[in-house]
Amino acid sequence: MVITDTHTHLYSEAFDKDRDVVIQKAIEHGIKRFFIPSIDSTYTQSMLDLEKRYPKNMFLMMGLHPTHVKENYKEELIHVDRMLSNRSFYAVGEIGIDLYWDKTFLTEQQEAFKFQIHLAKKHGLPIVIHCRDSFDEIFEVLEEEKGEELFGIFHCFTGTEEQAKKAINYNMKLGIGGVVTFKNGKIDRFLNKIDLSHIVLETDSPYLSPVPYRGKRNESVYLLEVLKKLSLLYGLDEKEIAEITTQNSKDVFGV
Repeated sequence: MVITDTHTHLYSEAFDKDRDVVIQKAIEHGIKRFFIPSIDSTYTQSMLDLEKRYPKNMFLMMGLHPTHVKENYKEELIHVDRMLSNRSFYAVGEIGIDLYWDKTFLTEQQEAFKFQIHLAKKHGLPIVIHCRDSFDEIFEVLEEEKGEELFGIFHCFTGTEEQAKKAINYNMKLGIGGVVTFKNGKIDRFLNKIDLSHIVLETDSPYLSPVPYRGKRNESVYLLEVLKKLSLLYGLDEKEIAEITTQNSKDVFGV
């Protein structure tokens, strides 16, 4: 059984003391494919080093995270553009709009989001969307940019059933992680109404640990708890869900 973590920040400082142990533990439990989102240029070398150490397991993305869209965002976008032109990546991400912490740079976030969508289209890549307190703003941009060449993943989906269906209509898979195990996560109330063909698994580690690890550092091996929850919701064997969601990730990322 091969399980795919479509969103994990394994280069994060949170793993500096035991990164290899964390990765090996996940691999031993069947989680063998790790898709690595970008945050900003300060993490690029760490991502490249991770790929070099685990060339068969790590699949890198390139992008500017919305919470890192600040005064220097144009310089950061130049970096993203150059990296995408100089070597291959599997997605443009994570990108999007985040209005949870700060709304100061909303206009800049919208501009950065659109710019990176255009880069994804240019390179024939999927996008991986970060959306926090910003569904309306995200959908507004997707409506402008919709088309066959726009596709990807709604990372860490936390919306309603209606929003889930809307995201799917924009050629987006739903990234499902620890939130599905939360008592107040709500997505477990309707998720089994969404066909598994639209679902991929993720951890967003080191963030958003699933129950029973909530409050602790998240790890890719905890994806097993997400898989277990989906097995209960869909009434299917964990192996079957792993196979379907891994195939979905292959369809999105082209690998």
